[in-house]
Amino acid sequence: MAAAFRKAAKSRQREHRERSQPGFRKHLGLLEKKKDYKLRADDYRKKQEYLRALRKKALEKNPDEFYYKMTRVKLQDGVHVIKETKEEVTPEQLKLMRTQDVKYIEMKRVAEAKKIERLKSELHLLDFQGKQQNKHVFFFDTKKEVEQFDVATHLRTAPELVDRVFNRPTIETLQKEKVKGVTQQTRLKRIAKERQKQYNCLTQRIEREKKLFVIAQKIQTRKDLLDKTQKVKVKKQTVNSPAIYKFQSRRKR
Repeated sequence: MAAAFRKAAKSRQREHRERSQPGFRKHLGLLEKKKDYKLRADDYRKKQEYLRALRKKALEKNPDEFYYKMTRVKLQDGVHVIKETKEEVTPEQLKLMRTQDVKYIEMKRVAEAKKIERLKSELHLLDFQGKQQNKHVFFFDTKKEVEQFDVATHLRTAPELVDRVFNRPTIETLQKEKVKGVTQQTRLKRIAKERQKQYNCLTQRIEREKKLFVIAQKIQTRKDLLDKTQKVKVKKQTVNSPAIYKFQSRRKR
C-alpha cells in the first residue's frame, strides 16, 4: 500500500514538472515555453533576413564598381587588411613638432620644480632621511680636553636632546620656560606620520622631476639629429642620460 502511494506521488510530481502533451511526443522531452520559443524564432528570422540581404547584394553587385577604399585595402589570407598610410611631414614641420614636445615636457618639469621648492620651504628638511647628516666640529688645544669632552655639557643641554637637529633648548631655557605645544603621545605620532607622508611625497616629486629632465634631454637630442650636419656618436643612450653626439663644426653665415 505504501509503495503504491509513493509511486502515485512520484507520478504526480513528474506531471507537475512537465507540461501536458500527447503521449506520442514524450520522447521529445519537455515542451518549450512560449517566451523562449519567441526569442529563438526572432533570432532565427533576423539571421535569415541578414543572409537574404547579403545574397541580394551579391547578385546585384556591379563588377565594374569602384570604391576609393580599394586602393588602401589588400587581401591577406582571405581577410581584408587596410594599409596604414604614412603621414607626409616636412623636416621643418617635424622639427617644430619636436620643439612643441620639448616645451610641454619642460613646462611640466618646471611645475614639478616649483612644487618641490614649496614643499622644501614648508618642511625645511629637518629630519629628511635622504638629507646628508650635518657635522659639528669642535676644536681643542690639548688631548686632555678631548678625553674629558662631553657634548651635552659643551652645548649646555640635556643628554636626551643631543641627537636632535632642531628645537634643542639649553638647560637654562628648560628650567625657566614651560613645555609648550603638543604633549599627547597620540597627537605626536599623528604629526610624525603626516610629516613622513609629506617627505615621501617630496621624494616622489624629486624623482619625477629628474625623469622629466632626462626625457626633455632625449627629445632635444632627437630634434638635433634632424640636422644634416655630420656627427659621430660619442656615448650610447642610457636610462638616465641621452646619447651624446659630436657634430662637425660649421661656421654660421
